Amino acid sequence: MREKQKENSFFRIYLRMILRPPPRAVAWSLLAFVAFVVVFWLGRQSRAYILHADSAAPAGTLPAMDAHEPTRLYAHNLILRKGPHFRVYVRWIRGQLRSTRTGQNPSFDLPESFLLEIEKGFIHVKLADIADYINSGESGKPPLTGVSIENKDGQIQLHGTLHKLMPLPVQLQGALSPLPDGRLKFHLNKISVLKIPMKGLLSVFHVNAEDLVPKSGVAGVLVSDNDLYLDTQRFLPPPHIHGQISSVTLSNDDLKVVYGNANMDEEKLAQWHNFLRLVGGSLDFGKLTMRQADLTMIDASDDPWFDLDLTNYQAQLVYGTTRMTEKAGIEVYMPDLKNLPPEKSSAKGVTVEWLRNRTTSPPLDVAEKVATTKNP
Repeated sequence: MREKQKENSFFRIYLRMILRPPPRAVAWSLLAFVAFVVVFWLGRQSRAYILHADSAAPAGTLPAMDAHEPTRLYAHNLILRKGPHFRVYVRWIRGQLRSTRTGQNPSFDLPESFLLEIEKGFIHVKLADIADYINSGESGKPPLTGVSIENKDGQIQLHGTLHKLMPLPVQLQGALSPLPDGRLKFHLNKISVLKIPMKGLLSVFHVNAEDLVPKSGVAGVLVSDNDLYLDTQRFLPPPHIHGQISSVTLSNDDLKVVYGNANMDEEKLAQWHNFLRLVGGSLDFGKLTMRQADLTMIDASDDPWFDLDLTNYQAQLVYGTTRMTEKAGIEVYMPDLKNLPPEKSSAKGVTVEWLRNRTTSPPLDVAEKVATTKNP
């Protein structure tokens, strides 16, 4: 009888544990169930991934390259026109051409669509071009008009008319120095109004560095005390240039800028042809897109500089000589901007009427090339 009661008591305890399990047992059961579901799901996903990979890519293949990888950039003796009022004289540079638009290729037809990231090189800008750009108003309505810039004993001296209460002829003098972030600092050493030192007129006109920038601001220009911080990537017209500047010096009427550990051996640099070479990535120009780019633009003349105008580059391409290399690259021997023929004689494509009549002669330049090929 006692043994039967014992069995019944054990049976009741067992049922109680099943029907009303203790909190700790419930937690462990739930945890085990969740773990089982996760492992089962991961197993199915990995199996599906392996099956998909095996069916999509045979053994030994590599994943596709990023279509928007940066393009390598090489240039020697290049005048890069940045709009009608600014030019950059590229003695030589090495770097990258990067897209400024997410998921889109750089386009030669849109100078603002790419950035020239210079790793090392040597460029210079004429002081007269800087003054011309400021006077053009492309950077916004300047508080200074009639600006002229010159080299004064290794410092920049700027003359202009400041419009504050009344037109005031002013003269600024300062020095440029590079900053680690790629910007330039222009430190004002002297501000003169009406050719009188500012100390005598400060209480009357209250002219300071902030008066050189309109209240609405100028893109890429920051004023702090007597210093103007210039972000040339934003201040100057596109295509924008950025890089680690090593030094900035004045030579005659030029501003020379060195990037990285650039070599400025003029004797060696003079032996290079004038060219712009772009390798890798994808580029748009005109109606064409070039993937895994291999494009070299070469000066067709023997001038000291290759004058490339992005606004008129298509005309330079039309009147140049293009050929395909054995590796599917493109080489274009292009005339300088000044050597382009009159607009009225621009090259035109053949018409449907021409294609219908076998007796019509090919365009003159094509006929000349064919004749040269037949009779080398």
